[in-house]
Amino acid sequence: MLLLAACLIGRIAFIQVVPDADRGFRFLQGQGDARTIRTEPISAYRGVITDRNGEPLAVSTPVESIWANPQILLQNPKDWGRLAQALGWDKAHLESRLGRYAGKEFVYLERHLPPQEAAVILDLGIDGVYSQREYRRYYPAGEVAAHLVGMTDIDDRGQEGMELAYDAWLSGESGAKQVLKDLRGRTVKELGLIQSARSGRPLALSIDLRLQYLAHRELKEAVREFGAKAGSVVVLDVRTGEVLAMVNQPSYNPNDRNNIHPASLRNRALTDVFEPGSTMKPLAVMAALESGEFKPYSVIDTTPGYVQVGRKTLLDPVNYGELDLTRIIAKSSQVGMTKLALALEDPNLIRNMYHRVGLGQGTGTGFPGEAVGVLPSFTKWKAIQRATYAFGYGMNLTIMQLAQAYGVLAADGVKRPITLLRSDEPAPGEPVVAPEYTDQVMKMLRKVVTMEGTGSRAMVEAYPVAGKTGTAHKAAAGGYAENRYIGSFAGVAPADSPDIVVAVMIDEPNDSKYHGGQVAAPVFSSITEGALRLLQEPPRTAPAKITVSPRETPEQLAMGVTP
Repeated sequence: MLLLAACLIGRIAFIQVVPDADRGFRFLQGQGDARTIRTEPISAYRGVITDRNGEPLAVSTPVESIWANPQILLQNPKDWGRLAQALGWDKAHLESRLGRYAGKEFVYLERHLPPQEAAVILDLGIDGVYSQREYRRYYPAGEVAAHLVGMTDIDDRGQEGMELAYDAWLSGESGAKQVLKDLRGRTVKELGLIQSARSGRPLALSIDLRLQYLAHRELKEAVREFGAKAGSVVVLDVRTGEVLAMVNQPSYNPNDRNNIHPASLRNRALTDVFEPGSTMKPLAVMAALESGEFKPYSVIDTTPGYVQVGRKTLLDPVNYGELDLTRIIAKSSQVGMTKLALALEDPNLIRNMYHRVGLGQGTGTGFPGEAVGVLPSFTKWKAIQRATYAFGYGMNLTIMQLAQAYGVLAADGVKRPITLLRSDEPAPGEPVVAPEYTDQVMKMLRKVVTMEGTGSRAMVEAYPVAGKTGTAHKAAAGGYAENRYIGSFAGVAPADSPDIVVAVMIDEPNDSKYHGGQVAAPVFSSITEGALRLLQEPPRTAPAKITVSPRETPEQLAMGVTP
């Protein structure tokens, strides 16, 4: 008996002392660790997105996700009723879910619960039910900045907007730690940190949330008032190319995604293209001035109020007679622009001007899904192609490209890349047009925003402004739709020393009011006045109002439309 006891003691000592013994202490220790030590992830905090002034646009809040080990939970059916009640589920639903994952050791029961709600479930003390710390994204501005900021999915990965474009920048890097757990899966002790979580980096956008709210309010009201299908507004900083505001309608609330319609997810200001109509006329006139073939005082006879180009008849609302280039822009004369375009010796001049100011190419934002539009070029130009190009048909662009093009006019011929990020050191611009020609066109655009022009509703009492209306039939199968329009307005302010460019597009307003001067110009006026005050721009003397000629009603002053 003594010999047997000695052998047992020797064997125990052998396996616990000798390192290389078969099934010795290292083996036993490893087996124990394999059953009790686990590696758990440490979620990284996603970077905060702010506006240019530090106002939060996207923040992450800690939440708890409830998960279960089906293999343990299935052994205790007596707990299912209490658990289902705490989850707000039907008991049969819980049983079905556990059955589908019977061979697994992990299944989520609820994701992203507030800590207090998760505590109610955990306090039941049910074996096999645990929690995991995660983060949920919250968007304080809601639908106001939704199209720009975007949103993340349930796993905190960017899905739309800047959340998607800068996902790697914002995401950070998850960490890991070792914990000691008992056989029921409960954490007994944290053993050590394997890798620290690295929080995502903050992202400061270029928008000013105050201007964003202003633009959102005015656009939403205009879309409602005119029964429009959609609309977009862009506000640019002339000197830096920063986007100070960018809004679209319809929008969505990223904090509540239960009833989101896919069409409302599009950032139409960057992804949707349209034919701009008469907002292109100032650029076409600038090309004519640059050619040397025309001067601002050059006169074109628009009598008898229409012109035949091939099989097409292009017309004005009334017979304007003889017009100089300034009044052609102010009246938005189709006949005057057609005759000007056909008179140019080089048919490529207008197309080249459009390209130089940024049409048919990216604006530089890097936004996911941004469209570049279509700017066709022809080896042999037909007369009707030359004419329609001059007043914005036969091409398409985004409202952001339109704003960038007018930014060239406002910045003395310098084209700057557009940025959606706050810019402490603006990117250098590229001179594309001589300042003398942009100055001449700017003076013409100031005439548009008077009672003599089509943009009288764009006037701002405290500041001089300049801009151009646009109205275009929407393309349809086999040509253009008879009663579907896009009304737009693009302008700069203050006109004497431009700070901002504001571009407005209203898609498919109702039949009674659809001209750009009726639906888009008032939106420009409201946003521009509010924006300049928020930017603390000193007011100027209000522009003098010019009496309407007795033979022209306000409706006749609205831009003529040529299908």
